[in-house]
Amino acid sequence: MITQTMVQPSSLLPVGMDIVPLGDVFLFHLTDELQDRLENLLEQKKCDRLSNEQVAELEGITELSRIFTLINAQIAEKSSYCSLECDMR
Repeated sequence: MITQTMVQPSSLLPVGMDIVPLGDVFLFHLTDELQDRLENLLEQKKCDRLSNEQVAELEGITELSRIFTLINAQIAEKSSYCSLECDMR
């Protein structure tokens, strides 16, 4: 197992989370500001210009985005808004 340092995703929630309505459900998204920060850090990473603190921040934002994706997929699967017939219901 690889150990890595990252900003705790939960610490980003107060300023980094939007809840957006989509039909009869609500989905989790990064705020525009946090999304911009993520894109900026990814650009800097391409140029190999990230400090250790920025790497930790990038890892935390990326993990939060993964969490939102997982939660949103589960919401969509359980939602009547989901246009796919789900065998798992």
